[in-house]
Amino acid sequence: MSTAPRLEHYLSRSGVAYDLMRHEPTATSMRTAKVCDVPADMIAKAVVLKDKAGYMLAVLPASRHLSLRAVSEMLDEDVELAREAEIERLFPDCARGAVPPLGAAYGMPMIVDEMLADLPDIYFEAGDHETIVHMSGRDFRQLAGRARHGRICLQQ
Repeated sequence: MSTAPRLEHYLSRSGVAYDLMRHEPTATSMRTAKVCDVPADMIAKAVVLKDKAGYMLAVLPASRHLSLRAVSEMLDEDVELAREAEIERLFPDCARGAVPPLGAAYGMPMIVDEMLADLPDIYFEAGDHETIVHMSGRDFRQLAGRARHGRICLQQ
C-alpha cells in the first residue's frame, strides 16, 4: 500500500509542503517512531470516536493515551471509540490502524491535543504501515483549521 488516495488528494490541494518517508512495516505508532528515529511526541496519531452527532478524530501524540473522559468533558457529551468495522467503512483507502490525523480529508471534525500545538514538525501515518508524512507544525496547524484544542491525553 502507499499514501491513502483521499489524503494525497487533500494534501495536494492544500498547498502545504510535506515529505513522505518510507520505513519498514510497523504495527504501532510507537514502533514507527522508533524505526523512523522520530520522537514519539512528534508523531500525531488519530483515534476515531463517535457521539450522538456522528464520528470525529481525536489527534494526540503517539507517546500518549487518549482520555475519553477528557474528550467527553470538553464536548459536554458522551463519546466512545468507533468499532473496527465502522473505521474500515469511514477510511476505506487506509490500512487497519493507519488512519491519518487530518479529519478534513475525510469530512470529519477533529479534536487536537494541546501537546501538538507548538511542535516545529509533525509526522503521521499516510494511510498504510510503511509511510509517514512529515510537515512543519505550522502547516499541520493550518490544516487542522477550526479543530478544537485541549488536553485530551491521560495524565502521566
